[in-house]
Amino acid sequence: MRRKTLATLAALTLAATASVVVAAAQAAQADLITYCIGTGGAVTVPNDLYVPPNESCSLEGTTITGNVSVAAGANLVVHNGTINGEVRVASDGYLDASNTNVGGAVILAAGGFGIYLKDASSGTITLRPKGSTSIEGFLFVENTSITGNVVVNVGEARLDRNTQVTGNVNSTGAYYTDVHDSFVDGTLSVLNNATGSVVCGSAVRGKATFAGNLGGVQLGPNGALDGCASGGYWGKDVAISNTTGGVSLDDNIINGQLQLASNNPAASVAANNRIRGGVVGEQASAAARAAKAAAAADRPTTGDDKAASRRSAADSEAKAAGPASL
Repeated sequence: MRRKTLATLAALTLAATASVVVAAAQAAQADLITYCIGTGGAVTVPNDLYVPPNESCSLEGTTITGNVSVAAGANLVVHNGTINGEVRVASDGYLDASNTNVGGAVILAAGGFGIYLKDASSGTITLRPKGSTSIEGFLFVENTSITGNVVVNVGEARLDRNTQVTGNVNSTGAYYTDVHDSFVDGTLSVLNNATGSVVCGSAVRGKATFAGNLGGVQLGPNGALDGCASGGYWGKDVAISNTTGGVSLDDNIINGQLQLASNNPAASVAANNRIRGGVVGEQASAAARAAKAAAAADRPTTGDDKAASRRSAADSEAKAAGPASL
């Protein structure tokens, strides 16, 4: 009887020890981080990925099951990839993703260099204020589906070419925030942008608010900020206030009220706008509108050039470093 009891206790002890070993191994596996310096191909990274400071990582067809961290001064370029978690980009860091699905949020830290997404998808995108840093980050998005909000607090921001946002777009204190040929399912708020905002060929289902923008606001074609072909659809009220540099609205459908207040000069509202809720506030006279009407040249931007230059440099650095140990 004693031998049977001892044998049973030994078996239970062995099973418990094995369980502890397995659990420890699983925890260690979960804590693993793969460092990426150089190039990588169509493999699966079974944990988080980290690009060390001032290094470059260029991936083609890679799947990352965890989160991604791009350290200060580092670059991550991803083509035809999948990132199941979030992406965090540190000061002077850069993310360039094309034909890539990002399951989580994308966050650019204070002083981050920029984010460029093309033919991609992601969760919420946030550009934090630059704070005491000297770098003005940027966000350029083309033909990308964003599940969640877009929050911009710095630099140049442009949503373009059939980009879709399921949440709200909120921009405060940026250089400019433009929306071209895109769809915002929630609200659009552009506040205190240095060179204002242009919205053309786009639809915004929620309320739109433009306030305190120094460089002007252009909704539709024939404005002073940028050249574009068509106006947009606004599902609710559009409010524009305390704007300098000019306000123009042309070829828009506003399924609510247009609210104008304290704009200098007064807003130019073309006769071809269809505003179901009417106009409240001061607008320019027909004579003043005719005198100012002129097609604008394309808006001068630097984000596209910055992205192309940084992408090229990152690809070259990654190739020089050789295959990454993924």
